[in-house]
Amino acid sequence: MPVNFFRVLSLGGIFADIFLTLPHIYKPMKITLLTVGKTDKDWVKQGLDIYMSRLKHYIPFSIVEIPELKNVSAMTKDQIKSKEGELILKNIRPSDDVILLDERGKEYSSVELAGIIRDKMSYSGKDIVYVIGGAYGFSEAVYQRANSKLSLSRMTFSHQMVRAIFVEQIYRAFTIIKGEPYHHE
Repeated sequence: MPVNFFRVLSLGGIFADIFLTLPHIYKPMKITLLTVGKTDKDWVKQGLDIYMSRLKHYIPFSIVEIPELKNVSAMTKDQIKSKEGELILKNIRPSDDVILLDERGKEYSSVELAGIIRDKMSYSGKDIVYVIGGAYGFSEAVYQRANSKLSLSRMTFSHQMVRAIFVEQIYRAFTIIKGEPYHHE
């Protein structure tokens, strides 16, 4: 049963933990990784499987793969981004907190990312959808819908590789939040 955690100052100046069960109000946050194209590399699938199985102990997490467009040779880059953008937007709810993985996004350390996720879990009440776009990036409509942009690095990674790297970072963030001995400073 979901619980909401509150910390209050006791009379003796020591913090006491109080758990309030809120089954009718509390909805645990979910994280979704929305990607354009299927994961087609076995080693990426294996990495995703490892970290997704670990993540399930912390938070509901899923990957949604939008199929790549067919017959794109006759399309311009902008047409491809526009069509992919329509498919991305169909998979996002109005209440979602949408964060694009984008080379022009803000870079964070693992500890900073953990703090952002912790704060969103505590205060936003929204599900988070991280989005990895197609080869040409995002359409203007997707940029307009996004709440923020995140960059994993100034370096360029393949869209396949980014999936495994990012899911590992989400797992790492939760071990940091929980104070577990996975991350080392």
